[in-house]
Amino acid sequence: MARSSAKKSALRSLSALLALAIGLILLVAGLHQWGGGQLTPRLGLDLEGGTEMVLAPVTEGGAAVNPGQLDRAVEIIRQRIDANGVAESEISTQGGRNIVVAIPGTPSQDQLEAIRKPSQLRFRSVFVQDVETGTPPSGTATTPAPGGTTGTPAPTGTTGTTGKTAATAPPTTAANGVVPDALRAATTAPTTPPATTPATPTGTATATEAPTPPTNAQLEASIASQASKGLLTLGWDQKKADAAAAKVAKEYVALNCHQPGAIDEVPDLKDAPMATCGEDGATKYVLGPVEIDGSEIQDATSGYQPGPNGQPTSIVEVALSFKDTGRAKFAEVTRRLVGQQSQPPLDQFAVVLDKRVITAPQARAVITDGRASITGSFTLDSAKRLAQQLKFGALPMSFALQTNDTITPQLGEEQLRLGLLAGVIGLLLVVVYSLFQYRALGMVTVLSLVVATGLTYLTLVVLGTTHGFRLTMAGVTGTIVAIGVTADSFIVYFERIRDEVREGRPLVAAVETGWKRARRTIIIADAVNMLAAIVLYVLASSNVRGFAFTLGLTTLIDLAVVVLFTHPMVQLLARTEFFGHGHKWSGLDPERLGAKEAPRYRGRGQFGPAPTTTVTRTSRLAEGKAQA
Repeated sequence: MARSSAKKSALRSLSALLALAIGLILLVAGLHQWGGGQLTPRLGLDLEGGTEMVLAPVTEGGAAVNPGQLDRAVEIIRQRIDANGVAESEISTQGGRNIVVAIPGTPSQDQLEAIRKPSQLRFRSVFVQDVETGTPPSGTATTPAPGGTTGTPAPTGTTGTTGKTAATAPPTTAANGVVPDALRAATTAPTTPPATTPATPTGTATATEAPTPPTNAQLEASIASQASKGLLTLGWDQKKADAAAAKVAKEYVALNCHQPGAIDEVPDLKDAPMATCGEDGATKYVLGPVEIDGSEIQDATSGYQPGPNGQPTSIVEVALSFKDTGRAKFAEVTRRLVGQQSQPPLDQFAVVLDKRVITAPQARAVITDGRASITGSFTLDSAKRLAQQLKFGALPMSFALQTNDTITPQLGEEQLRLGLLAGVIGLLLVVVYSLFQYRALGMVTVLSLVVATGLTYLTLVVLGTTHGFRLTMAGVTGTIVAIGVTADSFIVYFERIRDEVREGRPLVAAVETGWKRARRTIIIADAVNMLAAIVLYVLASSNVRGFAFTLGLTTLIDLAVVVLFTHPMVQLLARTEFFGHGHKWSGLDPERLGAKEAPRYRGRGQFGPAPTTTVTRTSRLAEGKAQA
């Protein structure tokens, strides 16, 4: 029974691995056919070359660009390039004025326009705020989460006083949208009071009917109603507010913040409401028209908030000040928002950078002097980042293209060929060693390496298409190092099996016992490699990150191959006559390994000492037949 169960488990594991491989192959084929993908991994600048552009900032009125604006421009351009799915780009400044951008491959016209356009920082009122809990296709309904609510995170900070506590939002039920209270009440089946709930014969109460998910039309109507209410607070007439609210409600329902590039399709009109996403990629908003432009900000700093006596407190804040023209506008906005504190989120205003909300604080006081304090769950680093976004986010500049040159690979085909040759030589050495040391059992190592190589290749191709991952020479080095990591797992496992055979166990039992003992060592070793890869990825520069990423990826693939392929294959081979009977070329010959006969049972729970003579293949043959 146990042997049959182990065999079924091995077959299930191999089937799961086969399904994974087929799924990756179909995904690669589908992306190549319909998603603009390719059948080979994308290469980085050092291996493929690309395009180098020199951009010169063009400011309004020809004003000089200060270093802070230039650094912020570099950061914004990097974010825009990453958002367009281009990885392994290099961005730097030149001569204290120009910006040099090197991109692998040939950028499209849309990517060039996204890089060169000016950055926009704007302040808008918040009408609707919700957190997406999944990634269903736009326009489809989903079942409410257990408990009927989804958590809405607290805004990044609040003006005037301390941060807002996280609130509980209505359930997300359709097209990733929020279900307001009125709509939920209208679409939820009534709950029978406990006193009149009929009991089942076992004495338990029957379950109440589940809430009915609203249709998209109901959701749009609810969002439109909330948006119209917000527009009316801005002085819009009813007819104009209803028309604009109905339009933005459709955009809100169709928007999926988890989808890459979804923000690019969002309309961004200054005089109209908009549906957009937060920086976290999960929070959705309906925002009002632009009320204050980012160019009205005079300064933004971060640090510990001073107390009444002037001494710094433990509260981290972002101090924001406006110019004279923005001071009056900000006073008017906070006066209106404070009056809406009983109707959240109408008391919040959002700071929008390039159509994405970077913070949505709640107004707690009317601010007439143009000096606001934003507080919340900040760290010093997060507060500094927000202050920089506020100070330099609105860059009143565009970028003129000075030069656009094609650059040759920094390393080229010769270096790539030598790197791949080193990988092949390393692979062959592992194969030769495995066959010499483990004989026929070494073929399991060869097949496992082939499977691991195939899965790694397919994964890199998929990541290149879906996430813009590009393989650099550092990444190639990471995959070569992974050959040794993978082979190490096989050696640990095979040596544990041999140790069990030397102790006199039959091969089938030796495989299972050896796996239980080797599995922990393999997992710990892979965990250490994974931890090193994560630390290296977080702390290192972009080039070394390629090495860290491929090392971490291949470590995960190694673990999957050992569990889903290597161990199941050995389980099945142990039940064959060639391996199970200890053939001299199997690599598991008891006589060659110096196996000792197991202690014999002498009755009444007593075992005799194991003989000192070694077990011959002839004596093992009968025992192997019994196990088979």
